[in-house]
Amino acid sequence: MPTSIITTEDLAKFKKELLGEIKDLLKQHSKEPLKKYFKSSEVIKMLKISPGTLHNLRENGTLPYSKIGGLIFYESDKIAKVMEERKVSR
Repeated sequence: MPTSIITTEDLAKFKKELLGEIKDLLKQHSKEPLKKYFKSSEVIKMLKISPGTLHNLRENGTLPYSKIGGLIFYESDKIAKVMEERKVSR
């Protein structure tokens, strides 16, 4: 296997290329619109709660929702608001 020597210029070039690629990836993701509504299954996965817990949050008025047909949707900003209101500081 041939040996190659890496210079500081090589490392600087690599760093510049890597940062450029990271910036491109961040730009791609920032252009994606944020999701406004989530289905129950998505909220369960996101918050790592059981379906029963989500049902209780809905029934006791903690988490507002909209129902269209048989589907229940939750607004992302309402989820964030509930999480912020119930933040525990120690």
